[in-house]
Amino acid sequence: MPVAIRSATLNDVPAILAIEGQAPGAAHWTSEQYKKLVGRGVVLVAEEEEGQLCGFVCAKAVAGEWEIENVVVAAAFLRRGIANELVRELIHRAANEAASAILLEVRESNLPARGLYEKHGFREVGRRRVYYRNPVEDAILYALRFDR
Repeated sequence: MPVAIRSATLNDVPAILAIEGQAPGAAHWTSEQYKKLVGRGVVLVAEEEEGQLCGFVCAKAVAGEWEIENVVVAAAFLRRGIANELVRELIHRAANEAASAILLEVRESNLPARGLYEKHGFREVGRRRVYYRNPVEDAILYALRFDR
């Protein structure tokens, strides 16, 4: 499915919140938190041909390391390669901005996400025991390091 990946604008925040609301496993933030991230972080959106937002990824950049905070695809668009395109573009942008690494954590049971990250070269680098609630679960830490 062809989608365009672009930087989010403040006008995209309501659609981002709507997409996030469809994903019980995603991190849930307020409109103000997303607005702040759009202004200071990295938020990319996937837009399908008719202009509808169908997914997003957001990350923070601190001291040369980027941390993926959320990757969410709207329920109606799952399994169409959208998360793959979002992560690919985020990696491209991080590399172009001389990031030293991209970091993230993911639920141990989230095998589709773990497979996606591993496909893009992320490697497991640690674990946070009992990190998640509802249900209680470990977080697996991943890193993609750039050779500089």
